[in-house]
Formats: sequence, C-alpha cells, structure tokens
Amino acid sequence: MTATRPAADVLAALSAHIGAGHGITAAELADHLGMLPRMVRQLVSELRMSGHAVCGTPKTGYYLAETEAELEQTCRFLRSRALHSLALEAALRKTPLPDLIGQLHLPT
Repeated sequence: MTATRPAADVLAALSAHIGAGHGITAAELADHLGMLPRMVRQLVSELRMSGHAVCGTPKTGYYLAETEAELEQTCRFLRSRALHSLALEAALRKTPLPDLIGQLHLPT
C-alpha cells in the first residue's frame, strides 16, 4: 500500500478529515496542497487503487472512512456512477447494456 509522494501528501491531508461529517472538497484540498482539483481527483483514485479507504461524494467531499457504513456508501456511489456511464455508452452505441458489458445470455 505504498503511495507516490503527491498521493502520500493527499493521504496526510485527509488524516485530518476522518468521517463523513469532516469531508473536504477537491477544490479545498487542492488549494491546501497547491495543486489543481483534477490532480487531487487523480491522486484519490490512486490511493483507492492502493487500498486506502478514501471515501466521498460530491455532497460530502473527501474523507477517510470512519465506519464500514461510510465505505459501503462510497462503494455504492462509485458503482452507480459507473453503471450510469455504461448506460450512456450503451445508448450512444444503440446497444443493450448487457451486450455492451458482455453478460452471458442463457437460453430461456
């Protein structure tokens, strides 16, 4: 679970933001760290891919999970966002979502 130096800086800053009630926006975090919000979002993704429990939604801002329920809420948000993006792609391609994601079709 090692993070790059900039990601480690984000993780260190988030250590003061534990629990959903203590979230910080990407813009605030970026300002605090002297980087662009886009970079903060990329580094948060890197931290998550490394297994760090960085939670957050646009409503709550970023924070470190205090409870399993907070982690689950973030996972549900991410899954919903991913499925929405796939549904948009399916609509653009005029392809049913199950076909787009390669779900197995069983004879009925």
